[in-house]
Amino acid sequence: MVTFGDSKSETEHFVKTQSSDTIKGGLDESARRLLPLSPNSWEGGRLAFALKVDPEKQNYATARFWGSDLTTNSLLLFCEGKQVGYRHLGDIDRLDFGGDEPAYNGRFYYNTIPLPLTLTRGKTSVQCEIRCMGPTWAYAKDKDKDKEFAQYQKKLTSPTRGIYRIYAHTEGCFVPPVTDKQGPAFTNAPVRPAPGPEVLDQVKARVNKELDACLNSPKPLNQMQAVFLANAWHVKWSKAYHNPKVLDQVVRCTDKIYWDYHTTNTVVQVGPATYNPDWVGIGPVGQACSLLGGELQPLLDQKITSASFSMTRRDAWSEMLQYSRDFHLRHRRLYTNQSMIVDLYAYLANRGVAAIDPSKAIPEEQIKTYLYESVGLQPWLGSETDKGREKPEGDNYYQLTAKGLTREFGYVGYYGEVLDWVTAIYDATRPNPGEAGDPKIKAQLEKCIHARGVFRHPMLDENGYRAMRIEANVGWRDAHYPGNVCYAERFSWDGSALFAPAATLDPQSIGYVQQMLEDNQFFVGLLECLQGDSNKFRVISGLLPIPDQYETIKAQPASNYRLPMAPGQPDFVFSDEEDGVVAIKNGDEILYASLYWRARTAVNFLARTHYMTPRFDRIAVVAEEVEFEPSGLTYERKDWVDFGFANGGHQYPDKTLHSAHAGEKLPIAKVPADVKYKPGDENVYAGKGSFYTLRYGNYLICMNMTEAKNFELKVP
Repeated sequence: MVTFGDSKSETEHFVKTQSSDTIKGGLDESARRLLPLSPNSWEGGRLAFALKVDPEKQNYATARFWGSDLTTNSLLLFCEGKQVGYRHLGDIDRLDFGGDEPAYNGRFYYNTIPLPLTLTRGKTSVQCEIRCMGPTWAYAKDKDKDKEFAQYQKKLTSPTRGIYRIYAHTEGCFVPPVTDKQGPAFTNAPVRPAPGPEVLDQVKARVNKELDACLNSPKPLNQMQAVFLANAWHVKWSKAYHNPKVLDQVVRCTDKIYWDYHTTNTVVQVGPATYNPDWVGIGPVGQACSLLGGELQPLLDQKITSASFSMTRRDAWSEMLQYSRDFHLRHRRLYTNQSMIVDLYAYLANRGVAAIDPSKAIPEEQIKTYLYESVGLQPWLGSETDKGREKPEGDNYYQLTAKGLTREFGYVGYYGEVLDWVTAIYDATRPNPGEAGDPKIKAQLEKCIHARGVFRHPMLDENGYRAMRIEANVGWRDAHYPGNVCYAERFSWDGSALFAPAATLDPQSIGYVQQMLEDNQFFVGLLECLQGDSNKFRVISGLLPIPDQYETIKAQPASNYRLPMAPGQPDFVFSDEEDGVVAIKNGDEILYASLYWRARTAVNFLARTHYMTPRFDRIAVVAEEVEFEPSGLTYERKDWVDFGFANGGHQYPDKTLHSAHAGEKLPIAKVPADVKYKPGDENVYAGKGSFYTLRYGNYLICMNMTEAKNFELKVP
């Protein structure tokens, strides 16, 4: 164990520093921070030390951090000069990936990562180093790779969080020494006193201001503004309610989009208001036509003309909506949230066709097949081709698990929060606003809400008030610690924390929302949306339905349901054998474990855990036992230090960086014969085991991922 800032311990472990300082931090304990360089660079100071290891066993390194520290910088561990883990979404993670909210208010947390056996075998000590880097933005994209790197990797301009201690050990579940000071457990945390319902008045004022601008715009609106008006046509408190200017603006917008389509033969509406334009097409135009179908009818047989062209508005709009619909049915996407977005907007384009040119619409029950696939009611068969469905994952791949979680490379945290998209899909199937939508999709939405409810755990908010948060540490597409404050669902760009419960009104979902209202966490989240993103149109348009959703929720009777991990709820175990994830409530302890952990290309024998106890927190990547059906193929890890996938991600200017995992050969599990695959491809079958065994502290977890096979648990 190295205690940083303690001269005796640092001398014993040969600590050497570059651009570092010492502090008295949490509970008056000593720590070291790594500092920015001068001039600022993407990297900062370094901290080198010797660490004792076992020459034969699997060794782990665990770092101790103060849970109230805030930073957007990251820390990386190097062993024998090589980088341990990856910088972005690797199966072995960074030593610390920062956070702009307290991770564990007033208490310490411990992060554990495995050291490669190739670097410790036959040794009793290894040379280690902690390095730091500035914030990263994973969505950076530019044709100029230098510009893209600058977008992705920001400069380090402030100190890192304090590094208190680092420990070496051979058990995956790190047990802090009794000499480690720990903060007090929080009990009877106070309820946030403000804000309250007055925020709804601010919401209405901000939405009406935006509606005013859209209604009186001298320029044609974009399609997101047009569908905003079409939705507001049905909202009684809005300035757009049955306002004839709505029809004028929607027609001007759609005519303009048609001329763009006629000129360029594309339905991709690139612009700041249309997110992921190649996924959306002109689905929003179709939605606007559907919402205003009856009112638009007198205008549809008017001609739109140019010097060499004349066509009725009905025929013109129908043509481009059909094009958008058919394009997206041929360009569907695999990841669950992306699949839902593409299919939703293909469906909405078809709803627009049905409203203005019914004979050209795909029949409702047929077009809903794609929605059923995206929400996991039917096998997802991929894109349409000239020879039928593509079936890239075979003919029995479901987008959701039988228990209601999104199904990808394991449990998904933030990107798995698709409740807003499933609700949007359900709402899209309503024949008219306020009428019931598809009952199968509604039942699936309820199942999803209940499954996601397991992945909310008690925690203080950033100001020390009582709250529940999303579990993101064990999410394979997540790098968030802590997760957002969240109950039934989180606030999103164009969805509210009430969106899904207000659509289903099932007692369990209502109970989750009533718990949020009791904790007074709804209005502060709403206010943050209003203030933090008040100039982003997508957020403003998402505020439109919230006042009515709130009134609907308030009118519901009291529910006895509360989130399963809430204090006072009974102990339980949740498991999802398709995602390979486990959630356990055991008294005051909560354990989340992802057994199928970021195994994109091969079986990696690694699990991710998040183990919460009242006085300290632990997150870890640990070794596990995996039985699987072998393919006879192997995957060899590349010398990548940024992404552990996608050809290694970005190239860092420091050419001395090398991966501690390069050359490791991992076995590939058998991939179904009807799935296109070659070694190195990301594939949901290649890294999935049949039977997992995780030994973590006092917990012994085994999981059979198959339906037809039996396995024997090896008990010590």
